[in-house]
Amino acid sequence: MSSTATTARLHKVNDTWELLVDEKPFLILGAELHNSSMSSSRYMNQVWQQLTDSGINTVLGAVSWEDIEPREGEFQFTELDAVIEGARSHGLRLIVLWFGSFKNGKSSYVPAWVKTNQQRFPRMYIRDSNGRLANSGVLSIFHEECYKADARAFTTLLQHLRDNDKNRTVIMVQVENEVGLRFDSRCRSAVAEKAFQSPVPSKLLKFLLSKWHDLHPDFKSKQSDCRESLRKGGNWQDVFGQSIWTDELFMAYHYARYVEYVASCGRKEYEIPLFTNAWLARPGAAGAAAGGGTPGEYPSGGPVSTVLDIWQRFAPSLNFLSPDIYTAPYSDTCGTYTHNGQPLFIPEQRRDGVGARQVWISIGTYKAIGTSPFGIDTLKPLDNNFSEVYKLLDSVSSHILRARRETRHIVGFAFDESPLPGQVDNTPEITIDFEDYNVTIDRAFVFGKKAAGYGMIIELEPAKFLLIGKGFKAEWKSRNPKLPYTDILSFLEKSIDAETQELRTERILNGDESNGGTRANMPNDEPDYGDAIVPVLIPARTAIAEVQVFSLSNTEIQVD
Repeated sequence: MSSTATTARLHKVNDTWELLVDEKPFLILGAELHNSSMSSSRYMNQVWQQLTDSGINTVLGAVSWEDIEPREGEFQFTELDAVIEGARSHGLRLIVLWFGSFKNGKSSYVPAWVKTNQQRFPRMYIRDSNGRLANSGVLSIFHEECYKADARAFTTLLQHLRDNDKNRTVIMVQVENEVGLRFDSRCRSAVAEKAFQSPVPSKLLKFLLSKWHDLHPDFKSKQSDCRESLRKGGNWQDVFGQSIWTDELFMAYHYARYVEYVASCGRKEYEIPLFTNAWLARPGAAGAAAGGGTPGEYPSGGPVSTVLDIWQRFAPSLNFLSPDIYTAPYSDTCGTYTHNGQPLFIPEQRRDGVGARQVWISIGTYKAIGTSPFGIDTLKPLDNNFSEVYKLLDSVSSHILRARRETRHIVGFAFDESPLPGQVDNTPEITIDFEDYNVTIDRAFVFGKKAAGYGMIIELEPAKFLLIGKGFKAEWKSRNPKLPYTDILSFLEKSIDAETQELRTERILNGDESNGGTRANMPNDEPDYGDAIVPVLIPARTAIAEVQVFSLSNTEIQVD
């Protein structure tokens, strides 16, 4: 790491966000630890090298309120300092996850002196399955004593990072974790009920009226009938109607203001990128930490698509809002969380092979500043599907980041294992319109069963492309109807010079590797030969290639 370390910052070039670390563009190849891992530097000392060997460059880990302020006003950072030093000495960056008032819709990480003092730190109430009022155990977002105590601790944490993290190992901070109220669509306490029956704040009404055409479609689909009532005003039910979506909007407004208070207090002390994450809705797929079709099944009030605009407007101290993608549609979710041009970062996603392949979509097509599977420290190195992917991405990261700055067309893709007969292919072939060519991308050609694949294509010039990845093939067709014949002019296997980061040619591919010029096949490590006798397929090697194509007309050339 640089001896002249500077605080990481977000920077926009044209339409692309970059994270600058020591003033250089940095692609986060991240991984999140289990919740309790970073509470112990001794534990972390056993896993740092394993993480480094897996191609990870950034580790996400929790710092909890109860750990740093076990007694009110008395802070301890010994373990955190040791963890930061451990990361630094292994060449890793850190993203600190502040587990303050909220973690997965609960208040399980607040200190004992907060947990046991309900009078000073009131809780939110829900209606149980029998309609009875029940204490949720979650700190109330309607009481200032709660958010002020959280803000004091968070501010002290950021002050400590500012003054003690001299190498700027910590590059971002997440404020809270998957906020929102579970098991009911809104808080039913007396103070919450009073707020619900009070007039909707004028700032919210004016915002929705002035920005209506720019609001996310998911918000407008739930609130399509409220435009006239926005002008009239009234309480929450008067304006938005009686529904769980009104409840969610009410909770989102108050959660956003709570988190904004905490974040803004910290930002005054340390100007480091801040964000918060979302437990996503997923109808029919409710689980312990993902999914649920309605507010309350998933945490009501968190920054999901139906209230994303509310969070962006009323929590401006957050640089962006992030999705935790487990069961939600990956590509669609990436698109949602670039709403209003915000940076895309995925702090949690699947750690299996599916998740490892999907990062090519977020980093390629959606220009994510980074990705991170969850629970990486209990994954054995041989079982870590991200290792190969991250090492490949790391080797080409300078080329990806340069292509983004130069606004080149980039597309990322992932193909699951081939479906069985009669099953629907959830990742079928795709056709992408580049400047002069349509490129059809599918699983790599084999004689036997097609396998999973992943990668990205970068348009270097109108007829020149950089292919990165394994298990896919690409076929080109000119967009000019007068040029119906398209062929491959050159197909060069490339590798990266470790010192200069320049591409260098390894093999000149042709013949069998391009099927006589009709396709660029980027194979897997072990292509399936099926019953074929002639071994014309080759296994993957560098997983990088440069392809140049050309097209001809059907006009017959007359020769004298």
